[in-house]
Amino acid sequence: MLQTQTDTEDRVAELARMGFMQWLGSLKGCASFPLQAEYALKAAEKFRQTDPAVAVFCALIEESLLMPPRPMSLALPQKRRRGGAKSRRQRI
Repeated sequence: MLQTQTDTEDRVAELARMGFMQWLGSLKGCASFPLQAEYALKAAEKFRQTDPAVAVFCALIEESLLMPPRPMSLALPQKRRRGGAKSRRQRI
């Protein structure tokens, strides 16, 4: 999901936040958060230089490891219309 072509920095940040929340949701309750964060960083590191959303995802993980803990901004993406029938008619 994070290696998707994006056209704006806002979309990159949205994808990274959604990926981070999805990763958080996949963690088991008894898992060590710092250890799981290190595993995720290690897995994503090879894509960090080439994929902007992966770089932001890694930054979010690094931010979550900072002590003392502090609230993070994990806003959901803004709702937006993607075109619908009008957009399809314009392509014809």
